[in-house]
Amino acid sequence: MSANLNARISRTMIALTLIAALIVYLGLMAYFLFIYEWLYPEPEGYAGWRTADTVMVLTLLAFGLLTASGIGWRLARRIVEPLKSVAGAARRIATGDFSARAALPAGSFREAADLLADFNTMAERLERAEAELAYSNSAIAHELRTPLTILRGRLQGLSDGVFDPTPQLYARLIAHVDQLSAIVEELRTLALGNAGQLELSYGSFDLAEEVGAALNGLEAELTAAGITLTRSLFPARIVADRTRLRQVCVAVLENCRCYAPQSQVHVETRAEGDEVIFRCCDTGPGLCAEDQARAFDRFWRAEASRGRSLGGSGLGLPIVRAIARAHGGEARILPQAGPGLSLEIRLPKRPPSAGMTDD
Repeated sequence: MSANLNARISRTMIALTLIAALIVYLGLMAYFLFIYEWLYPEPEGYAGWRTADTVMVLTLLAFGLLTASGIGWRLARRIVEPLKSVAGAARRIATGDFSARAALPAGSFREAADLLADFNTMAERLERAEAELAYSNSAIAHELRTPLTILRGRLQGLSDGVFDPTPQLYARLIAHVDQLSAIVEELRTLALGNAGQLELSYGSFDLAEEVGAALNGLEAELTAAGITLTRSLFPARIVADRTRLRQVCVAVLENCRCYAPQSQVHVETRAEGDEVIFRCCDTGPGLCAEDQARAFDRFWRAEASRGRSLGGSGLGLPIVRAIARAHGGEARILPQAGPGLSLEIRLPKRPPSAGMTDD
């Protein structure tokens, strides 16, 4: 492919030189044979167009062809070398080596530099996606293994007569099934969000009212966990998916209940410019800077303060971010001077993709 492109550019340069030389040659012949003598009569003995003139023109033509060939070949190399680098890196990625990157040769054109930069960015994202997929597959298997093992053990015990079929046992088995169903649904929501295919049913409502309703519904559970709840819910009108934002609010509060018991939790909503803001701050154990950077990774938990013994699948915050981004917003952890964790969600009042439905 590269050799063909080199040859094509060189042949094109040669063809252009030949065409230009032919036009010049025919023009000079016509000028000297038909026009020059008519305009400037020469004394007797003038021989007109001579062989030496032809030799001179051909010599100049040969020099032009060699020059064009050299320039064409050099130009072709400057164009082809970046393409060869991209092709080589692409072949390595095709074999599974996602660490492959294209190198920019010296003297490349700006367009070639842009091409290589875009290709390397794509390769980097592919590498991250591959690593995340491998981690997710391992994490999914790990998360599902424990409840499936427990469920199978209980069922095997019932089959062998080891356990008595009491209502309490059946309730525990149903709880394990519910846990599996919740993990599957969370994974589905997260996958749709990451693929940009999360279906949203837009409507106009006050976010403060939805957050207040979620707080009222979970207040007893939060109080039982020793959480002191305060709120500053200012009107925040928004066009969004009411159910999904209620899911976000519940997930954030459940995160506080599981991982920040015996703490103070403050929830607020407000409108700011073209955005609405939902913020939840707790005084729990919090996260270090390194852990905050990973807080939105799937299945990730900070084992020191937010371990599995406290419950949770490690999918709450990733789903929160996926839903926020599906609305054209963002979820982030705010820096905090004291202990605890502050989570902020910013959403546009009316996403560009929102329909005209109003409640």
